[in-house]
Amino acid sequence: METMRDRFAPVVTRLLDEDPRVAVVLAEIGKDAFADARRRHPDRVINVGIREQLLVGAGAGLALTGLRPVVHTFASFLVERPFEQVKLDLGHQNTGAVLVSAHASYDWPPAGYTHMAPGDVALLDTLDGWTVHVPGHPDEAETLLRHAVAADDDKVYVRLSLLANRRAYEVDGRGWRTVREGRAAVVVAVGPLLDAVLAATEGLDVTVLYATTVRPFDAAALRRATETAGTDVVLVEPYLAGTSTAAVNEALSDLPHRVLGLGVGRRELRRYGTTEEHAAAHGLDAAGLRRRIEAFAAVPARG
Repeated sequence: METMRDRFAPVVTRLLDEDPRVAVVLAEIGKDAFADARRRHPDRVINVGIREQLLVGAGAGLALTGLRPVVHTFASFLVERPFEQVKLDLGHQNTGAVLVSAHASYDWPPAGYTHMAPGDVALLDTLDGWTVHVPGHPDEAETLLRHAVAADDDKVYVRLSLLANRRAYEVDGRGWRTVREGRAAVVVAVGPLLDAVLAATEGLDVTVLYATTVRPFDAAALRRATETAGTDVVLVEPYLAGTSTAAVNEALSDLPHRVLGLGVGRRELRRYGTTEEHAAAHGLDAAGLRRRIEAFAAVPARG
């Protein structure tokens, strides 16, 4: 089955062919997928070696020359390890780039915690002006990648995962969509966790919103949903639990409300296991989500 990352290199290779402003910066990881593109565009496909701080710095330098750099490696090496460069070379200098990560929170358990980054979106939240896309399907990833590259000088993070939903939805790089309507609570499913949320809420009287662009936070969509579904809100995010609870509180600051943030727990799981076992351990499988949603919101079955 094709993954989001399988789709990434062909899409960006086409963009390299189509747009002379596009450049790709790699740090060994993913270089083979761009071998043909590098032969055609040796000045715009750059591999800096295993130097993640340089990876981001080089991307910022290319942006300063007027190029639109796409910077790629695993999430832990793209956001966490070179965070100072993300903060200064991109943020402080006000330069734009598209950071595209892979392996997300626990996609590759045998690699251990060095290759996991559940805190990446929360870390970027400490900075100003970032757009964050979290696709849930390879087709959505392609659309959001194209939006990101076309976003002129914006700072954009595209979070790719090996986990994916069975079907793709139309995404526009801005707002959320309503997948299911109910009257007792609002559940926000982010990216590749939509299928688990739909299974967990089957038969429950809740509204399910699907979010693939989480920054900027779609406060308007959330407020519209609460008009009919009430102000009990459950966030289901494929990264650190509670990452967006402050955004919910701000969006509903003038209304009495409750919010439950579900996601990857802070406790480190020190056994390799499988992605499915990690999801279950964090309560992000359908059974775990249903237990916590029902306990929080006391939602009735659909009548």
